[in-house]
Amino acid sequence: MAATLELRRLSKRYEAAHALQEVSFVANEGEFVVVVGPSGCGKSTLLRVVAGLDEISSGEVVLNGRVVNTIEPKDRDIAMVFQNYALYPHMSVEGNMAYGLRMRGVTKPEIAKRVRDVAQLLELTPLLKRMPRELSGGQRQRVAIGRAIVRQPSLFLFDEPLSNLDARLRAQMRLELRKLHRRLGVTSIYVTHDQTEAMTLGERIVVMIEGRIQQIGSPTEIYERPASVFVASFIGSPPMNLFKATFAANGEWMTFSGKVDLRLAQARPNLAGAPVVLGLRPEHLRCGSRDEHALPVTIDTIETLGFEQLVYGDVDGQPVVLRVPSHEVFRPGETTWAHFAPESVHYFNASTGQRLNTALTC
Repeated sequence: MAATLELRRLSKRYEAAHALQEVSFVANEGEFVVVVGPSGCGKSTLLRVVAGLDEISSGEVVLNGRVVNTIEPKDRDIAMVFQNYALYPHMSVEGNMAYGLRMRGVTKPEIAKRVRDVAQLLELTPLLKRMPRELSGGQRQRVAIGRAIVRQPSLFLFDEPLSNLDARLRAQMRLELRKLHRRLGVTSIYVTHDQTEAMTLGERIVVMIEGRIQQIGSPTEIYERPASVFVASFIGSPPMNLFKATFAANGEWMTFSGKVDLRLAQARPNLAGAPVVLGLRPEHLRCGSRDEHALPVTIDTIETLGFEQLVYGDVDGQPVVLRVPSHEVFRPGETTWAHFAPESVHYFNASTGQRLNTALTC
């Protein structure tokens, strides 16, 4: 049976350092939750305290309504897949998959059945007699996942399992993990620093920085309504363009770097004189003719991606990237004018970095 996992104000301290600070969220039965953030934000520590491998400084880990803070890892009905695969080099694929079951006293016929079924599920049957050194990175990762599946846990924990694979294999394994989750329906917590993995795998995403949760939501919610400057800059490839700007005293103009002015279609007297951070996704900028409602972009570099191109430049010293069709022609050193729709603009408090909920139009 799939588990429900609840974290209640979870904190973990290493002497003076806070790895986790008041972390709370719920993973519902059968849900695939991705925890994403930069290196050192507390993602892996979070998995380790859930698994019982590290002690909790304060707070509670609740599994199926039961507080498991003092329960031994082997008794938590949790299986963890590590970044480095952690396969036993002296055991075959079959031996690696069966080892945990033998240690738990599972009968030989049941072990053989489970290993056979999981090997078929993961297309490992031809590899069962091979040693880990004879496998590719992708095959080793499937063995590590298979070893977790044969235990039939109620909760899977994945600690950056694809980070050692090349780009093609990562994309392939993402698809395999999605199909696997649909078939098994086991609650899963997946940790990664790769926002593409987070967006493609997660039913919900937990964004972390410095041991704290910045935002929880679906991939669409996180992308379309980032809660802070950090989330806006971390989620998206390329990330959101962020500009420091100030509303004029009458609320009718917005000034970038004190030099570039943009007229607002609707005055905002309530924000007159306020410094803000303005956010625009690269795909929401369109090139057009010069007017007082467009930003001047000095082009620096162009990346051609086949079906589209990324145009890098700056708006009066502030970096900007545009995602535009491949048939449009640009040259380094020239200036183009970037237009955007009012509903595509994100505004953030310049001091706190938090999203401004005021509806604004340009």
